[in-house]
Amino acid sequence: MKLTIIIPVYNEIKTIQKIIERVKRQKYIKKQIILVDDCSTDGTTELIKLKLFKQVDKVIFHKKNQGKGASIHSALKFANGEFVIIQDADLEYNPSDYKILLNAITKYNCMAVYGSRLMGKKNINKFISKNRIHINKILSFITNILYKIELTDAHTCYKLINKNIILSLDLKEKDFAFCPEVTAKLAKKNIKIKEVPISFNGRTRLEGKKISFFDGIKALLVLLKYRFVS
Repeated sequence: MKLTIIIPVYNEIKTIQKIIERVKRQKYIKKQIILVDDCSTDGTTELIKLKLFKQVDKVIFHKKNQGKGASIHSALKFANGEFVIIQDADLEYNPSDYKILLNAITKYNCMAVYGSRLMGKKNINKFISKNRIHINKILSFITNILYKIELTDAHTCYKLINKNIILSLDLKEKDFAFCPEVTAKLAKKNIKIKEVPISFNGRTRLEGKKISFFDGIKALLVLLKYRFVS
């Protein structure tokens, strides 16, 4: 199968080249790499235009900052793989784990696989704080209750989903709320989500982490909205 890898980028000049290199090292799959620069201001845009555009299949530049979800929306219009995965432009998630997720697609005959950072204990000390672990577990618990599913890490970045399925979800959220929206809409369509353990290396806000406590509140509101309103 062919995998479309979407890399949303906003101010990741220190890591963007490294993550592209790691993605390209995954030689065991056919892949399409789509890079979306969300109007970076730290020199990332210039680096892409000067050098990195040659290393990917498609580059999209936003003229104003719109959010991670908006970047994914832009990329999905050009996806030509059978499955799609989102790859953050930092180094928290390891592309070598694609193989684990792809194997699960075949093994469990499913259309959506999530890479869980919380299955087992190997990643516990790699989160930047215990608060983040607790918030993640609380949001996953609420997701499970609202949508009658069983996930350990509903808000993981690594969501490997059949392209036709994800296109059918009619996604709306433009920021980090894209993440809970996807899970909510998959669940409402009764799409089976399989979880597999992945590796993870967290980073602090000083190192460029962008998601905040307020994004957690927004995630909760989005989960409630798509359960009871939309």
